[in-house]
Amino acid sequence: MTELDYYEILEVSKECSGSELKKSYRKLAMKYHPDRNPDDKEAEEKFKVINEAYQVLSDDEKRSIYDRYGKAGLEGQGMGGGFGSANMDDIMDIFNSMFGGSSGFGGFGGFGQTRRDPGQKYALDFEIELPLKFNEAIFGCEKKIDITYKVPCDDCQGTGAKDGKLETCDYCGGQGQVVMRQGRMQFAQTCPKCHGEGRKATEKCPSCSGKGYKTKDETITINIPAGVDSGNRLRAQGYGNEDRHGRRGDLYLTFIVEEDENFIRNGNDIYIEVPVFFTQAILGETLTIPTLDGETELELKQGTKDKEQFIFEGEGVADVHSGRKGRLIAQVKMVLPKKINDEQRELLEKLQESYGVESRPHKSTFESAFDRVKSWFGN
Repeated sequence: MTELDYYEILEVSKECSGSELKKSYRKLAMKYHPDRNPDDKEAEEKFKVINEAYQVLSDDEKRSIYDRYGKAGLEGQGMGGGFGSANMDDIMDIFNSMFGGSSGFGGFGGFGQTRRDPGQKYALDFEIELPLKFNEAIFGCEKKIDITYKVPCDDCQGTGAKDGKLETCDYCGGQGQVVMRQGRMQFAQTCPKCHGEGRKATEKCPSCSGKGYKTKDETITINIPAGVDSGNRLRAQGYGNEDRHGRRGDLYLTFIVEEDENFIRNGNDIYIEVPVFFTQAILGETLTIPTLDGETELELKQGTKDKEQFIFEGEGVADVHSGRKGRLIAQVKMVLPKKINDEQRELLEKLQESYGVESRPHKSTFESAFDRVKSWFGN
């Protein structure tokens, strides 16, 4: 059997830093965590291998041994299945940040507590992505959403076993946990065979194929607050999966906001590019430009430069937490004529001549440079 490379498993290079390693592990652990992939044996195995790889590569000493001698060099180095005290704290910190903690403002924040009892076959909380139009995210809106959630199978009472008949797990003796040892330290780990339930089905329920649940469809209405952005998450309490006692978990919505043709969002600031013909920039002019809720005037001073910015306070996006609005930043994009006719060329040449020495700034700028170059070659 081909041995898997730990770096490939964690999708990092051998030269990766500790922060890069941790970031990749966090992403993969989130993706393959058993609570997010119920009844998926492949994801479960992948999750175990990811943890094994991170256990080694996050420990400087073990990583050095692995880089020199491979997995064989780690035999006798505590690779019995547990975690070292240092990276165990690191891993628990990662899991707490992903699956626990406060939900934050108005239901925003990290993924909720999994709230799973040993007999629960699936997580009560789940999440979906919700696309929003640019204006829906800026001003807030009310959205009707079609969701599909899980309910316990009536025929097996949510156990996944035919007629609800379960037997004690022979791997953990019904404890739901197994003890892993590393040196003098030992850690309790969820039993991989019964997934912490302590019991297993003697025969799968034919009604739900052993999953322990069926699904229901529902249309719900959610109020989206003004100012949300891509990546923000909103908790909709009581719209998650249902447990055997009729209680429902929470639904988490992750927003994906469409881009706008003219406005570019950066946090609570809004950028807009204003095309300005070169004569307007030279002479100065007052332009009418769009804002998020109407229009305003932009006063170009004489000699306005390309990419020059004009800032309008309080014309940006309302902060989703405080309600305070950001800025509208109008940036000039200088527009030059693509082609000119004979008459226009003559007028431009006359205009250039009328400025005298000022119209040839490169001459005075490079005069000393030309002299230095000549002196280098003795001319």
